[in-house]
Amino acid sequence: MKLPIVMPLVNRTVSGPLNIHNDHSDAMGARDSGWIMMFSENNQEAYDNLLMAHRIAEHKSVMLPVMVCQDGFITSHSIENIELVEDEAAKAFVGKYNPEHYLLNDKNPIAMGPLDLQGYLFEHKREQAESMRNAKQVILDVAKDYEQMTGRKYGFFEEYKLEDAEIAIVCMNSTAGTAKFTADKLRGEGIKAGVLKVRVFRPFPVSEIANALSHLKAVAILDKADSLNAAGGPLFTDITSGMYMNGVTVPAINYVYGLGGRDTRSDQLEKIYFDLIEVVKTGKVDNPYRYSGVRTSEN
Repeated sequence: MKLPIVMPLVNRTVSGPLNIHNDHSDAMGARDSGWIMMFSENNQEAYDNLLMAHRIAEHKSVMLPVMVCQDGFITSHSIENIELVEDEAAKAFVGKYNPEHYLLNDKNPIAMGPLDLQGYLFEHKREQAESMRNAKQVILDVAKDYEQMTGRKYGFFEEYKLEDAEIAIVCMNSTAGTAKFTADKLRGEGIKAGVLKVRVFRPFPVSEIANALSHLKAVAILDKADSLNAAGGPLFTDITSGMYMNGVTVPAINYVYGLGGRDTRSDQLEKIYFDLIEVVKTGKVDNPYRYSGVRTSEN
């Protein structure tokens, strides 16, 4: 329908069993349904993403819905100081939405329905895919305008001490804060640890992420949702596919973690970094599909 909806999504576990706490299974259940998907480490980023989302969704070359994700309870029910944009400046930045087609236009009456059969559906789906590709440049352009207004800079992802890193964790949303803290701790011990925080998950920045990770000796990709496919979580499969397509052969391990709102601690992430050090030493990844923080007979 090319409707530029903006939806805040406070990430929670998809039932059943019944659970209202945080993981990313709700967002990942919709990852291939045509929504642009942005993730937010903290409340400031959630606020900023929501302001930018309107401009992105309503751009003539995009016209797709946008979901802005933040972690349920972890950030949604936490008090943080944030910098607000003055109302008039925010309104000017977002702009006024002037749709080309709409139901209440008495000069051009139209009808819309959900049925789209063999004659046109393929073409419409391809148009959605093209709009998603167009969104990549629009996201960067809008972020540049937002930086000029606020001084806060955003890209497809954030690289934290990644430039000279030998090992790194890739994650999304609030876990990035814990990962940065852990990387700082390990840096103090002489370990070149880094973090890549994915902000834009759809459209997926395939070549950009592959390039950012290409110099590493080993990488851990963290998924707060399990695809239940026996082949890793959704972020892992997207990143490793992108690495393969771009000729990047960095050893990669997937860790599914935090399901149902289970806490993710710095010592837990520290263990993941040390697992990567072992991979660098041995040159082998014995099992790329792992769990972190789950009770099993092995731990």
